[in-house]
Amino acid sequence: MKKQIKNQKSVRTDKKKKDFFNKVYDVTKKIPYGKVTTYGHIAEACGIKSAARTVGWALNGCGPEIPAHRVVNRYGALTGKIHFGDPNLMEELLKNEGIEFDNNGCVKLEKYLWDPTEIKRKIKRQKK
Repeated sequence: MKKQIKNQKSVRTDKKKKDFFNKVYDVTKKIPYGKVTTYGHIAEACGIKSAARTVGWALNGCGPEIPAHRVVNRYGALTGKIHFGDPNLMEELLKNEGIEFDNNGCVKLEKYLWDPTEIKRKIKRQKK
């Protein structure tokens, strides 16, 4: 009986994880060409503001159809670049989209940041 309960909890946890990961992928697919967003912005757009690390975990295992190269940390640093095989690939992909970096190698967020939570705010304003 205990094993059955444990298996049910495991199934629910796996479903929640898949649902969250799918939300992450949906938001990431919406990042416009030539823009970036942060792990934290995606987490907030998915409804769990404190789940930035989980967003990174989800993107680590995503396929090439998800533009994970457009996701940076809150400072604009390319913390996910180790998951692209070639450590320079993420930067190259962003530069090919016209994205500029500062002297520290961080994306200039003031110019290229896209905030997915703005979409939700606009929709809510339109409904009023």
